[in-house]
Amino acid sequence: MREREYLKQRYAAILGSVGLVCILCGAAMLAPLLALFAWPGESVNATAYVAPAMVLLALGILLQAFRRRTASVSLSVQEGGVIVCLSWLLVVLFSAWPFIATEGLDFSQAIFESMSGWTTTGLSVVDVEKAARITLLWRSVIQLLGGAGLAIIMMSAILGPSGVGVSSAEGRGDQLVPNVKRSARIVMAMYACYAAAGTIAYRVVGMTWFDALNHSFAAVSTGGFSTRPDSIGYWNSPAVEAVSIPLMILGNLSFVTAWFLWRGRLRAVSRNGEVRLFTLLAPLAAAALFFLTCASLYPQLGKSLRVAVFEAVSALTTTGFSTVGYNDWNGVGVAIMIGLMLVGGGTCSTAGGIKQFRVHLLWRALTLEIRRLVAPRGVVRESALWEGERKVFLNDAQVRQTAVFVFLYLLLFALGVLLLCAGGYDLQSSLFEFASALGTVGLSIGVTSPDMPRAALWAESLAMFLGRLEFLVVVASLFKLGGDARNYLTSRGGGMRRG
Repeated sequence: MREREYLKQRYAAILGSVGLVCILCGAAMLAPLLALFAWPGESVNATAYVAPAMVLLALGILLQAFRRRTASVSLSVQEGGVIVCLSWLLVVLFSAWPFIATEGLDFSQAIFESMSGWTTTGLSVVDVEKAARITLLWRSVIQLLGGAGLAIIMMSAILGPSGVGVSSAEGRGDQLVPNVKRSARIVMAMYACYAAAGTIAYRVVGMTWFDALNHSFAAVSTGGFSTRPDSIGYWNSPAVEAVSIPLMILGNLSFVTAWFLWRGRLRAVSRNGEVRLFTLLAPLAAAALFFLTCASLYPQLGKSLRVAVFEAVSALTTTGFSTVGYNDWNGVGVAIMIGLMLVGGGTCSTAGGIKQFRVHLLWRALTLEIRRLVAPRGVVRESALWEGERKVFLNDAQVRQTAVFVFLYLLLFALGVLLLCAGGYDLQSSLFEFASALGTVGLSIGVTSPDMPRAALWAESLAMFLGRLEFLVVVASLFKLGGDARNYLTSRGGGMRRG
């Protein structure tokens, strides 16, 4: 019986935390209604947002009753993972409601669109030319919330010490300052400033206020949803692209690195391994795309240079904005883009992918191993990494954990590609599209569409979910959920037998 009471207490705290996320998401769902002041003709769509918002708010208030009874409980990383899984599934489910009600999507399509928004992927099955403006704004809002992790971060700020477990399960293990609540506030302030500055900059270079707001939200969250079918390519403007690139790079930076940049501590930024890898990969990839693909496709030098730089940055930051289509690209260009999407952005950032820190760590491990092999016997070799302002020496445990993650990531990627191939798509298209889904990028070669097989649609939805979260922690959390359920039932049965 003691085991049952212990589990009841733990899961009361978990459900209370999930309730807080429901309240925050329910409140956020009312934000797109502000668009009705500018476009009152779309007021017929208001119910599609008010109804699910009210249900979420009511559910959240109900679950908050559990939290009040367990205010002093501090949760573990695994329990934080349970909160994240339950919260994300609930939020994605309710966020799909407006897509069904306003755009006529079926359940699978609506879940896909909602998952793509919250995971900041940007793959879409919505016809943006026919969609209501309130729908387009809702997509951008959920990308901003999902990208900066505001729902989870705000929950962490209120939960106190247990917030560390929650943020770790979301792939955000680092804190900006020792206090979780202050870290959350700093992140929210930074991304609010990015979004505001981006909106103004986009307006200055020629976008309407509506387009500017939506694209700013998508850029800083490395999300990629656009209000135009041709994405950034609709404007064909060097100025629009020049605004987009810095916003994408800022979204790519880890929260800690962004905080150092914010405070002007450029030395800490410059020696960060992720920053160094990005400053190496982005120019090399852009140069390769220019010489091997773009120069022959786009005869104007300026156009080919712009395409090469923009597409390389968009893929590596996992933003998913595009200025051109890829159907006429050669195999080399497509392969480079796939590689960039797999590498992905910064750890503890809005970006997806394997993450640049892991790639940097494995590269350092490789060079260290080569130096050990050629070094004289008895010589001890070490390699150090910078994590913020801390110098950390590489150890076997770090390398092992990173190698396991990368192996599982690539294994999942291979399985997804096989599934798309089984659905009738060619290998090149399957590689590109699943790399985009798993890396939460959003670039498309034409596979993702409203007409694609539902099995492929659900496979991409699952890939976006696993790619957005740290799936090792989430899988461990799911095992914990199953183990706790078994222990609860076992203790209940034992109690009945003893009676």
